[in-house]
Amino acid sequence: MTHPALTERPEKRPQAGVSPARPRPAAVRRRRLRGLATVALFIAPAFVLYGLLVLAPIAIAAYTSLFRWNGLGGWPEDFIGFDNFTRLFDSDVFHGDLRNALIIIVLSLLVQLPFALGLALLLNQRMRGRAVYRLLFFAPYVLSEVITGVLFSLILSPETGLANQLLRAVGLEELERAWLADPSTVIPALFAVMTWKYFGFYMILFLAGRQGIPRELGEAAAIDGATAWEQFRHVTLPLLGPTVRIAAFLSIIGTVQLFDLVWVLTGGGPDHASETLAVTMFQFGFKRTQIGYASAISVVMFLLSMIFALAYLRFVMRRDTQGAVTTMGDHR
Repeated sequence: MTHPALTERPEKRPQAGVSPARPRPAAVRRRRLRGLATVALFIAPAFVLYGLLVLAPIAIAAYTSLFRWNGLGGWPEDFIGFDNFTRLFDSDVFHGDLRNALIIIVLSLLVQLPFALGLALLLNQRMRGRAVYRLLFFAPYVLSEVITGVLFSLILSPETGLANQLLRAVGLEELERAWLADPSTVIPALFAVMTWKYFGFYMILFLAGRQGIPRELGEAAAIDGATAWEQFRHVTLPLLGPTVRIAAFLSIIGTVQLFDLVWVLTGGGPDHASETLAVTMFQFGFKRTQIGYASAISVVMFLLSMIFALAYLRFVMRRDTQGAVTTMGDHR
């Protein structure tokens, strides 16, 4: 009897010198077009939204900034070129806005972020009720800016405010101030409110970065005899560098665009002492109906934010990304 395996037909092999069949160019072209159509179908909704909500407002603001226009009666027709920008750069209010933004940025980098970093390192330690403390410190960030502004306008009220009442209770009546009505104290008071509102966000950001650092690195440094300060300076802080730089970037961009908290607390007063670029833009655009001038302010805000963002991407993020890639490659 013949074995079944011996009766199987031999497989047909391609003859020598004959290449296998290749897909036709037309089929390849159709398959490629179908792939491009699928990609375009998924991208189109996002692209349309981005164009309508981002690109179109930027283009309209840049266009209207070249006109004298009150926002009524159709499209602007009184073309004045760059006169709105010339007026803006010669304005003392604009110079004050830049000075206020610079003061808040410096205070944020020197006070708010280090405070949030120290608190994040503290709450990273093992302690009872650590989760509750994290929740309590993060809670102010969840509140809206309007609620925060109304709350602190009551706390900092000259007569019945809690701040002055506490000073009177401890015998420091000479330190009582009209905190939000005095040009010498309005910026420190505003910064204190901003710190209370936003430090929880930066604390969580630093806490996430700290928990991403392997514990073995600190243990190895401790075995080598490094003190707690030396571990922080030479191990923790360098590895937290990308997180610190992202926090600084968000703080600076947020300061340039700061509006709602200032508007609820002071409205930019007294005498423009707490005014920001966004508040000035709102004042001229919606209070004085000088849409062309307000558009020029918005263009300057956009350019400041874009220049800083591009510089951050060019000189900071690229270095962090290259350092991460190099580090991964060195451990292979």
